[in-house]
Amino acid sequence: MKSQHAPRSPNPVDTHVGTRVRLRRQVMKMSQEKLGNALGVTFQQVQKYERGANRVGASRLWKMSQVLDVPVSFFYEGLGEDMPSTEFGEGDQTPIVYEFINSTDGVSLAMAVSKIKNKAVRRQILELARSLSAEEG
Repeated sequence: MKSQHAPRSPNPVDTHVGTRVRLRRQVMKMSQEKLGNALGVTFQQVQKYERGANRVGASRLWKMSQVLDVPVSFFYEGLGEDMPSTEFGEGDQTPIVYEFINSTDGVSLAMAVSKIKNKAVRRQILELARSLSAEEG
């Protein structure tokens, strides 16, 4: 008898933790392979953790916090008091932020822009991005 259930989608908490793992790894300019070696897993397993496809066990999360030099609480920052739902409310920017952070250039772009001290220059970059995105739309 075949199951009628759709494949299990990642839990929003697992996705959030994975996004934070990816963020910190990229900030440290560490490859998935290097993180995997430090954890005793393959880079493919690190990819699954970062996507939220596989849950990170407590002992492995502890080891990740040591390797990535952050407290375990870092991986949960931004969850808020309530557990996130699998549905996003109207106007919720969470899906866009996750997509951006998980993109190839997202973290690099965010890091580069955050290093610019001049607010007027940052505003010009924002306006340029808006203009370019409007041209594509």
